[in-house]
Amino acid sequence: MRGAGVAIDDTKALRLRPAALAEWLAWQETLHVREIDLGLDRVRAVAERMGLLQPAYAVVSVAGTNGKGSSVAMLTACLRESGYRVGTYTSPHLLRYNERIRIDEACVEDAVLCEAFARIDAARDGIALTYFEFGTLAALDLFSRAALDVAVLEVGLGGRLDAVNLVDADVALVTAIDIDHVEWLGPDRESIAHEKAGIFRRDRVAVCADPIPPAAIAAAAEADGTTLLQIGRQFSFTPQGGIWTFTCGDEVIKDLPRPRLTGEFQLQNAAGVIMALLALEARLPVTPAALAAGLARVTVPGRFEIVPGPVEYVLDVAHNPHAATSLADNLRARAPAARLHAVVGMLKDKDCYGVLNQLVPLVDAWHVCGLPSTRAAPAQALVDALANLPVRGPVSAYPTVAEAVHAVAAAALPGERVLVFGSFLTVAAAMRALDVGER
Repeated sequence: MRGAGVAIDDTKALRLRPAALAEWLAWQETLHVREIDLGLDRVRAVAERMGLLQPAYAVVSVAGTNGKGSSVAMLTACLRESGYRVGTYTSPHLLRYNERIRIDEACVEDAVLCEAFARIDAARDGIALTYFEFGTLAALDLFSRAALDVAVLEVGLGGRLDAVNLVDADVALVTAIDIDHVEWLGPDRESIAHEKAGIFRRDRVAVCADPIPPAAIAAAAEADGTTLLQIGRQFSFTPQGGIWTFTCGDEVIKDLPRPRLTGEFQLQNAAGVIMALLALEARLPVTPAALAAGLARVTVPGRFEIVPGPVEYVLDVAHNPHAATSLADNLRARAPAARLHAVVGMLKDKDCYGVLNQLVPLVDAWHVCGLPSTRAAPAQALVDALANLPVRGPVSAYPTVAEAVHAVAAAALPGERVLVFGSFLTVAAAMRALDVGER
């Protein structure tokens, strides 16, 4: 007998199992009545049937509003430089779904993903899963078969009720917390922090890299019996020109290279990463040399990614005001261009006005566009938001990102710069239009 409150899909017997990855993904999008359905009962039931709830490998889970992707990438790079076998789970993807699940930094192949999806479908026995829940279970399934030393898991939304929270994190890392996803997580930083602290576990370690953490972080750690290590308290960093120093009590690591990621805030992320790794050192020791090598080579597509040329393109997935502020700071720190064009498309559940407001002082011409999603903000909504801001220069609207990119490519002159931002979907479509990135 199935438990009460568990959403059930009874169509399994009425369909043929998908064969190709694209077919699996299209089917998964129709399986559950809601795109996002926070809660662990359904997905835990399937994970338990598959034996995925107690992994043999170490787990580092990363939650936060901004800085998750960079922190996951730095963790993975430093662990790989130490010789460990690492599984990495992230979301969303830019160009290929396969980017979400990597083993030793290599994307899993289509056939391997399809095999995992088939095992999940067989185990779920009519339990309806969301697209994200299918992907999370696939990652855990593949990691269980890969003889990993450690998995680095990026929380998709919030933490407490996110599918990644199925497994107990040996170390939970919380990055910068800001206002986003208010309809699911709450309207303020305290509410959001409470959700993100849901990945904490009793008698284990949590690291917080937010320099001004909401009180809910410490309160959750105390209530859960979690050892909390906070930036500015138990650990810190000191920039020294092109290098920096990490300090945690008597532990001092000097002469670290700046991460190969743009922005002063990346030192904050890197300090949180090193603290998380030190919390794991009894099980997975990492040398200062491995830390330095990992930080020096880490990259994250779509985070202030530069496409050089006579007209320089800057691609950034920034989609909330906090991330937009960092994006603006990075642009100001870069050598000025003769003119800055902006291509922007956003989702309607984002603070479009707050994001655009951060970039208005820098942009000379706006090219707003729609996105291929039911959650997309219409281009006209962005036009309306800009009408209430002190923009300089023209504002043009286009149905698609590709049309906006082609229009700006025709308009921009050598020595000018084009900024593409607002969503993973915006950056992905621009990368395809520009023929850059993974093919």
